[in-house]
Amino acid sequence: MVTYHSDYAERVYAGWLGKMIGVRHGANIENWSYERIERAFGEITGYLYDFKNFAADDDINGPIFFMQALRDLPLGEKVSAKQMGDTWLNYIGDGHGFFWWGGYGKSTEHTAYDNLKAGIEAPRSGSMEQNSRTVAEQIGGQIFSDVWGLLAPCDEQEAADLAGKMASVSHDQNGIYGGRFVAACCAAAFHANSIHEVIVRGLSTIPQDSEYARVVADMVRFHNEQPEDWRACFRYVQAHYGYDRYPGVCHIIPNAAVVVLGLLYGEGDFSRSINIANMCGWDTDCNVGNVGAILGVLVGLTGIDEAWRKPINDFVCLSSLIGSRNIQDLANVAKETVAISKRYFIGKEIAHNQGLHAHYDFELPGSTHAFRNAGPDGAMLMTSCVNTDAAAYYGKRSLQVCFSSLYGGGSYRTFLQTYYTPEDFNDSRYDPSFTPCFFPGQTLSMHVYVPRGEEEHLAARLYVRNLTDGTFLYGDKVELPLEEWICLRWTVPPIPNAVIGEVGIEWIPLAEIYISPKSLVAYIDEVTFSGQAEIHQSFQASAMEVWNPLHREVRQLTYLRGLWTLEDGRLTGSGATGDIEAYTGGHYFNDYTFESTLTPLTGSSHGLLFRVQGALRSYAALIEDNHLLLLKKKRQGWTELAKVPYVLQHHRELTLSVNARGNHFEVRVDGKQMLDYIDNDHPYLNGQVGFINRKGSRTAYASCSVQS
Repeated sequence: MVTYHSDYAERVYAGWLGKMIGVRHGANIENWSYERIERAFGEITGYLYDFKNFAADDDINGPIFFMQALRDLPLGEKVSAKQMGDTWLNYIGDGHGFFWWGGYGKSTEHTAYDNLKAGIEAPRSGSMEQNSRTVAEQIGGQIFSDVWGLLAPCDEQEAADLAGKMASVSHDQNGIYGGRFVAACCAAAFHANSIHEVIVRGLSTIPQDSEYARVVADMVRFHNEQPEDWRACFRYVQAHYGYDRYPGVCHIIPNAAVVVLGLLYGEGDFSRSINIANMCGWDTDCNVGNVGAILGVLVGLTGIDEAWRKPINDFVCLSSLIGSRNIQDLANVAKETVAISKRYFIGKEIAHNQGLHAHYDFELPGSTHAFRNAGPDGAMLMTSCVNTDAAAYYGKRSLQVCFSSLYGGGSYRTFLQTYYTPEDFNDSRYDPSFTPCFFPGQTLSMHVYVPRGEEEHLAARLYVRNLTDGTFLYGDKVELPLEEWICLRWTVPPIPNAVIGEVGIEWIPLAEIYISPKSLVAYIDEVTFSGQAEIHQSFQASAMEVWNPLHREVRQLTYLRGLWTLEDGRLTGSGATGDIEAYTGGHYFNDYTFESTLTPLTGSSHGLLFRVQGALRSYAALIEDNHLLLLKKKRQGWTELAKVPYVLQHHRELTLSVNARGNHFEVRVDGKQMLDYIDNDHPYLNGQVGFINRKGSRTAYASCSVQS
């Protein structure tokens, strides 16, 4: 049964770290051969590439968003494969981002998504009968499946069953068995005494006469006979389970052999295991990610060297439909995993943090929540953000901030990046797009402690950085007491057209001149974002973000499908079929008034979205076919809640607004109330805002606002 030991949260965090480390480690040599890797790098002992920030990857997108299937269920309900398929449709863009869109019948995930979109439900959507055995047995069945073991600690069968349901959305037979095996290994790692026991427990959850079980057993046999030479084992893999023996772009069986080889020959050592798996080649980010997740859980945080953790700094970039969830950190991902697990298995509802939209507590050992430091331009200094138990406002841990040299008048910042642009990455891997994590109108709170040390005459102020014009906006400056926790709190005023790219604290040395520069050590704890956003956006002031010639995004927007771009100072959206949707704002927004000035250009359908929880759950205020409609979207499609006649006029600008308070919605056109409705049927109480048209229409939006 699922069992929660006292170190459950830490082991989950270690599993996520191992997953992220492995994916990053293998990413830039994906699809390289063993021989090419050996020629280029020889013996691998650490990361092969440096990144400004590691961009999105399907191996991370999948597990983080697939586990939302359990969170989105009514409390006490058990998940089905069909509901897991709905999770795909809700969080994944149509034909872009998230995973590889290599074509129907070539990319297994692309094939499954198109099946789901066409109404072919899981598990038929991933079945051999629907897609062929070749498509159904590619690698994707196992690469996303570690998360089910993290969610079901110590229960290999439960983890395997959950993984099997999700894998069945896109895969079949060996494709499903691989998902079951990897998930079971992760679950086993919470209580197994060795990697060999992990593998045995994982193997017990799949048919013993399957090809997947055969390759696992063969790797175990070879290791027992030649335990010292992993390269000999890989030569055996090449000869008996190589890519030349299996059809498709990336078959699961050759890569399963590599995963088990890495686990066995790594002998329970995290670094050795992921390095061996990486040196084998083939689907490196997937294989090393699976190995890293299993080993991370097995060895825990103390078994993962700091050299692997530091370059990641907890940061996670994702490329789902929900832009405010595409900037995350591993510590909070781990905490969410724990919360989802306990909600699903023991009925413990997830706490809503008393209105907090974000909470950074540094309680997991080594966690930084992706906080960073910056000093004056051109300054020669060293800085660090290090998790510590030397001080804490609440709990046992905090973030220690160090600057080696301070000069009066300089700007020294500790911050969280709340929006990313193409310049922050080396590539456009899996086409990420974002909405900010923090908006004007919201409140930033931070607890600060300054011990006695070299620099004792210090002030601080909270700040935000607006990427639209590069300016900084500051809260009140406060002189910091020594050896006393102080709470700094600031509600950011409305800023028209703002893109908040940083939030943080500026440290201000108060002495003007030092004979020799002094250093700073301070601690921060319990950082929170709360309050209602206030957005005032003219699209004349917005911009296109160009990642590469094929990946262009409107700043602060994500989209489901269609063509969304800026033209003549307006946001325009159009498409041929289906719901043409784009989103912005926070997934946690609750009560607000959303207003936009729009112009119908062509077609009969033009409107706004509100309380957007993904592509399958939202409300729409839509002018369509000479009516004003209030609609609600569920898995089954749109339901009409209310409507009144309204004559559409092309190329005439109008102002459309929705006031959402609890389950009560009012819709206005040009200031006149047109619809008033109370939804008593499981209303959506939170979600993003967005833009929509249908039926081959094209709409221009000049501006939008969100106010509480």
